[in-house]
Amino acid sequence: MIRTLVAVLGFGFVMHAHAAEGIDTEAFFASSFTGLEGETLAMEQYRGRPLIVNFWARWCGPCREEIPELVHLREAQGEGGIEVIGVSVEASDKLDTVRDFAKAYDMRYPVAVAGKDGIPLMKALGNEQAGLPFTVYIGRDGKAVGSKMGLVRRADLDEAAQRLLQ
Repeated sequence: MIRTLVAVLGFGFVMHAHAAEGIDTEAFFASSFTGLEGETLAMEQYRGRPLIVNFWARWCGPCREEIPELVHLREAQGEGGIEVIGVSVEASDKLDTVRDFAKAYDMRYPVAVAGKDGIPLMKALGNEQAGLPFTVYIGRDGKAVGSKMGLVRRADLDEAAQRLLQ
């Protein structure tokens, strides 16, 4: 019984944390979204920096839970370190609501509202089920070093940071 439980739990982890093979980041860098102040945010501007790209929504409980960890990592990295980008999959007409949410959660990193383009982009980045939260880790060379479907915890972010800063 215990062996079965361990095998199931181990398999569950493997299903949620993915290697970078098959993740094409060009769709990400070719994207432009609306920023919290209504400005256009071109993802190309982040090429050359180590990135943690987190897809989320206000109504997603695990998304809400992981935001403080993402804020903490971004603050610890400073201006020259890993950039965290929050990509909301909310509808474009929800900009004011997303802005209020980001302020309430003290999201001190770039937040973009992807609207109808969020789900197709997640799928292009390897999240075929379009589940949330979904996080992609992209190195300075613009290539993905991994991704995770589901809640990211501090240990996940610490491991990703080590890979991104190699």
